Amino acid sequence: MSDQAATVNSESVLTVFVAALMNLGIALAKLIAGILGGSAAMVSEAAHSAADTVTQVMLYIALRNSAKPADDRHPFGYGSTAYLWAALAAALTFVAGGLFSITHGFHSLHDGAEGDFLLSYIVLAISFVLESVSFGRTIVQLRHESERWSVRPRAFLQHTPDTSLKAVFLEDLAALIGLILAAAGLALTEITGSPVYDGLASILIGVLLLVVAVTLGRANVSLLIGKSLPPRFRGAVRAELEGGEHITAVQNLLTLQLGPTSVIIAAKIDFRDSASGEQIERTCRELEARLRERFPMVMYVFLSPWGEADPRGGTPAG
Repeated sequence: MSDQAATVNSESVLTVFVAALMNLGIALAKLIAGILGGSAAMVSEAAHSAADTVTQVMLYIALRNSAKPADDRHPFGYGSTAYLWAALAAALTFVAGGLFSITHGFHSLHDGAEGDFLLSYIVLAISFVLESVSFGRTIVQLRHESERWSVRPRAFLQHTPDTSLKAVFLEDLAALIGLILAAAGLALTEITGSPVYDGLASILIGVLLLVVAVTLGRANVSLLIGKSLPPRFRGAVRAELEGGEHITAVQNLLTLQLGPTSVIIAAKIDFRDSASGEQIERTCRELEARLRERFPMVMYVFLSPWGEADPRGGTPAG
């Protein structure tokens, strides 16, 4: 693994670790406040934070496993295990937390939130501060990574193969929204004396969890089954190849995201007819070195000399 890839991986591990510790403490505080105050929204928020904690533990395992070096049984490494664990985390924890919050909210529409809300408000305020700190760190990493690739943070978040960063970002954002929903539900219940608002807040928190689960699930499944690099990246790789000595055209370019920090590139190259075997070999070595230097996440490069492409998909002409 390249030095830069290892740095990115370490930064993601730290981000996940900090978020997990904060969410564990927050979950316990919310649970105590929810039980003492009889608030469905607070109990749902506790489930929300517990789901976040379990998810981040699974993401931590995913990052560690994906960094294992390649071996004879897995010649391209273990990068895709990150997507498997992240997909399982989205399916198991978020869906479980979301369904629990929705079910608990429906049961509490007519019976709940009859205790003292002062502790709940204090816990919500402290939780908001802690979640904001975690979210701030995630934003810093997101901006750092997007600047490295000279893209906007939104575009980077959409296309990044580092699903742990995407997961923590969405979790922290959903946590802040969930805290606002819980506070609003408690306030309206206290003002009106009706438990309906507390129950509705719990339901909305559950829906929020399900939305995050579906978003992360789709992103990880897409990468798990094999996804090419974004068009801008492919265009830059193609331009690098076409600029190689003795090359007339790039007939076919394939890219594949093997893991959060590993990429495979394969291309069929049309060389000049006058190029010797030695020149072709030297050009291929130079191109591989240039690609690795410009894109440190490139782990494997396969360049195949090829003649004029046959539009029928058969053997090359000449």
